[in-house]
Amino acid sequence: MKTGIDTIWEDRKRILGMPISFTKYYLSEDRLFVQTGLLSMKIEETLLYRVTDISARVGLFQRIFGVGTIVVHSSDKSTPHIALVNVKEPLVVKELIHKHVEQMKVSRNIRVSEFLDDGPSAPDPCAHMEHK
Repeated sequence: MKTGIDTIWEDRKRILGMPISFTKYYLSEDRLFVQTGLLSMKIEETLLYRVTDISARVGLFQRIFGVGTIVVHSSDKSTPHIALVNVKEPLVVKELIHKHVEQMKVSRNIRVSEFLDDGPSAPDPCAHMEHK
């Protein structure tokens, strides 16, 4: 990226394993960028300390071509989900993003707590029985 921002990782969306698309991905120390377009460019960014979850998916054809998709969920209102589609070495990249997310949260003294919610609770099947 030619903005003077130092990047830690860069890649493009790959087609048949080759980086021939106009979608580029960048990771800096504190942000994740997605740049799309050739003549008209759009750049979206997410601050790493806002990331809430990261997952990787590697389908059959992606495995054949050595690529995968990383999905990043964040508390950012404008881009709550970012998909890094068909990137090379997706599990390595996922761990790299995770490492920098944790570093940014520690540097900003952000306490991470996880809330587990399985949706509405099911009725207790034994609730009608009398306890003696």
